[in-house]
Amino acid sequence: MRETLVLNASFEPLSTVSLRRAVVLVLQDKAVVEQAHPGLRIRAAAVEVPVPQVIRLSRYVRVPFRQRAPWSRRGVLVRDRHRCAYCGRRATTVDHVVPRSRGGGDTWLNTVAACAEDNHRKANRTPEQAGMRLLSKPFEPTPADALLLAVGGRGGGRDALPEWLPQPA
Repeated sequence: MRETLVLNASFEPLSTVSLRRAVVLVLQDKAVVEQAHPGLRIRAAAVEVPVPQVIRLSRYVRVPFRQRAPWSRRGVLVRDRHRCAYCGRRATTVDHVVPRSRGGGDTWLNTVAACAEDNHRKANRTPEQAGMRLLSKPFEPTPADALLLAVGGRGGGRDALPEWLPQPA
């Protein structure tokens, strides 16, 4: 099911919702479609709505400030665009730079996307001990960056988001 980015009335990213929830918000006039998937429409007996990719709430919603994006395996794969940090091929696993058995944790700065072959080859060692080099340094995305990456900002195989949206670093 498609994910739809929800923007606050001030155009700041808030969350993602299912396509069904996005259409309900639009039909209830609680949100407007800012960007739709080209050529796709949802039709009913008396209504026709473009399939939303980005919606903006009609009224401003005050949300508590979130300093950090929550870590997740899926988030690491999305952050690294499903590319192995060691060889650049398609990544299917998450590797700990400092293995968990040596005190490394599940954090943005200690995990990278990796292909199964390189993850197995590195095993229970640091990249230096395994003679492997990281192609890119892991980073911690902001909560807004994590949302934009999740819905297709900066590649990811989906339609590009509009240029008026801030793009993740």
